[in-house]
Amino acid sequence: MTTTAETPRILASGLGLGESVRWRDGRVWVADWGRQELLTIDGRGARVELSAPSMPFCMDWLPDGRLLLNSGGEQRVLRRERDGTLVTHAELGGLSGFAWNEIAVDGRGNAYVNCIGFDFPEGAFAPGIVALVTPDGAARQVADGLAFPNGMAVTPDGATLIVAESYGHALTAFTIAADGSLRNRRVWAALGEGAAPDGICLDAEGAVWYADVPNQACVRVREGGEVLERIALDRGGFSCALGGEDGRTLFIAADWAAMGEGEPSGQVLAVAVTVPGAAFR
Repeated sequence: MTTTAETPRILASGLGLGESVRWRDGRVWVADWGRQELLTIDGRGARVELSAPSMPFCMDWLPDGRLLLNSGGEQRVLRRERDGTLVTHAELGGLSGFAWNEIAVDGRGNAYVNCIGFDFPEGAFAPGIVALVTPDGAARQVADGLAFPNGMAVTPDGATLIVAESYGHALTAFTIAADGSLRNRRVWAALGEGAAPDGICLDAEGAVWYADVPNQACVRVREGGEVLERIALDRGGFSCALGGEDGRTLFIAADWAAMGEGEPSGQVLAVAVTVPGAAFR
């Protein structure tokens, strides 16, 4: 295992709680859950792209470039049209009464959205699910029994969905069928007791970077669980994404505390890595 010696540089600070980091159109995108704002960051600083109707919320894009926003508290997926208006893309309330969390879109326009399955942090643990939202807005459950499903990523070939199980200390993979269903559930990487993977991203060698809140780190692992690299943070890692001009910058959302506790301590960090993101291969 290699420990990255470079200290991550701060791109933005003072976020209420940064989540769902993405790289798109030459900018870093991040969901500030504390302020319910979707931000973009570039060389000129940060700007608010839109106000989210509910929390939690995460984002991804349809193949035609339109933004999908998982409005978790409303139990629906929103779509931003080209004129900037937000419309309902799918209703999720019939699948679970709890808030929805992460979203990942594949190359066919299918969106996978997960729900942790209980009221966090007050409620008693219960397993979570993954739903499939097809391009026409129809939603159905395609996986269950997940121990706090969190970050998700679809492999570039569209064949596999990887889900971070924060309470399961593992990255779990599913084969994506032709109709979008999930089959052949398997452990992609057992991370060991104490690991708590949150947001994830894939690189061009097929390895996964995962952000870890309690262990204050971002960790790169290959299928099977071998740890390849580790980036130490001074606060919890909530999400990560590979991007930059050549795909060799890892962007990280990190924070000290949960929303509403003390002064806002969320940061967006950047650190150089060797292997570019999967989209840059």
